[in-house]
Amino acid sequence: MNRREREISWIKRVEDLVEALNGSTVGELELREGGTEIIIRRRPDMMLVSTTTSQVAASQSLMRGSTKPIPTREERSQPVTAPLTGVYYASPSPSLPPFVNLGDVIHVGQVVALVEAMKVFNEIQSEIAGRVVGLPAKNGEVIQKGQALLKIEPL
Repeated sequence: MNRREREISWIKRVEDLVEALNGSTVGELELREGGTEIIIRRRPDMMLVSTTTSQVAASQSLMRGSTKPIPTREERSQPVTAPLTGVYYASPSPSLPPFVNLGDVIHVGQVVALVEAMKVFNEIQSEIAGRVVGLPAKNGEVIQKGQALLKIEPL
């Protein structure tokens, strides 16, 4: 398989991943293989595909017939991390909406999640103001101290 075929293969794989995520509740997917990293983030009203390697950007440039490199978007997001190990909850109860959704603008001190540890529900407050661009933690799953619960892009 030559270089161009490999580049087209990667683009096809990304398209297949996007298609597979269509209709799912997955908010973010990261794929790393060799020197290539692909991050797919979703908001209810939009799909954002961000690549961080020049190889994929160059292949997209070739497919468009352009010789100019495509600038990659700088990753500015900062994580809101778990202060303790426990079970992550995205909403105050199963019947209520989540504290935050992709695309929401949050402020410092806003409750963004709950972590249950030793039968105690701990409110997690954001120390960062900005827009929610990633929800890597999964509702109801055990998270570790220091694990990213949300990714926030400062405004």
